[in-house]
Amino acid sequence: MSSNESKQALPDNFETLKKSINRSSNWRERLDAVEELGEWKTRETIELLKHSLKGDPVTTIREAAYRKLQALGEKVSQPEPIQGDLIKDTKKVLVRIKKSLPADHSYHDFKEKVKKMRIDLYDTYEGEKGVEFDKWLENLWVTLRT
Repeated sequence: MSSNESKQALPDNFETLKKSINRSSNWRERLDAVEELGEWKTRETIELLKHSLKGDPVTTIREAAYRKLQALGEKVSQPEPIQGDLIKDTKKVLVRIKKSLPADHSYHDFKEKVKKMRIDLYDTYEGEKGVEFDKWLENLWVTLRT
């Protein structure tokens, strides 16, 4: 199917895609849902794509939603970069997690506890930072005051 063609009915897996696009703990699943929903030109799919364009914290997903909406003929503005924390009070949350660990814990211990306790935070920043995620998280771990 070319980028100018789109399907006019809802996909058979629409309810699954709807859940996927709202799954805060898996940015890759949200991106896949945006890509698939962008092949269907219906009021419902366009609304979900607009929701991702305006509300997803991961730039890659907002940009994908923007491209898909444009391809569907929607007049939308390019997404603005998010200023500040992608998730409210990120540093406070990470300080609490660091405080909950023994004084002699390792970065690996910290990273695993963040992943276990706040997968939404972990996943969002992993999606946003990409290959720089570990470096970013480790730098935060070093500088967080407890």
